[in-house]
Amino acid sequence: MVSLTRIYTRGGDGGETSLADGTRVAKSDLRVDAFGAVDEANSTIALVRLHTSVEMVLTDLDGRLADIQNDLFDLGGDLATPVGNDGKNRLSVTGEQVTRLEHEIDRLNGDLAPLTSFVLPGGSPASAYLHLARTQVRRAERLVVALAAREDVNQTIIHYLNRLSDYLFVAARWANDPSVAQGPGDVLWVPGKNRGES
Repeated sequence: MVSLTRIYTRGGDGGETSLADGTRVAKSDLRVDAFGAVDEANSTIALVRLHTSVEMVLTDLDGRLADIQNDLFDLGGDLATPVGNDGKNRLSVTGEQVTRLEHEIDRLNGDLAPLTSFVLPGGSPASAYLHLARTQVRRAERLVVALAAREDVNQTIIHYLNRLSDYLFVAARWANDPSVAQGPGDVLWVPGKNRGES
């Protein structure tokens, strides 16, 4: 159980922060950068949920996003605890969480027509924010891969982030789909559309 009585401690004023095991590291540390990117994605999902929680056709999606926000806190805790300093109460992302995302991807994708072009971010507000969250998750994934090249990291974190970016892409398409979510439709890329004739 977390119990916070003070929000500021002045402990980070020198440019350092504490990991979950108490280890002090620079705020520019790759591990801190990685779980910071996860936190950014989680905050963007909160913006998505401003739309999914009020639009009746998107309430099922909203429930899934609430679960994902909780998963991302688990994942951040996993990243904030260096492997080897686990203790018995280490909070780790599991394969079951990855499998649940895969089932959700398949379920949503089953409602959609196959892609015939690359999709541009946009359409409905929920879809636009889902695309923003997707790009932030991809950045978090790149940072975790870089961290894993230098230090031991729970590899399931990488699997989860990879699957989550796929889920957010499919969810963005689903939220835009006119037949399933009453959305405006995919915004399709038109190669060379604005090049003009020379």
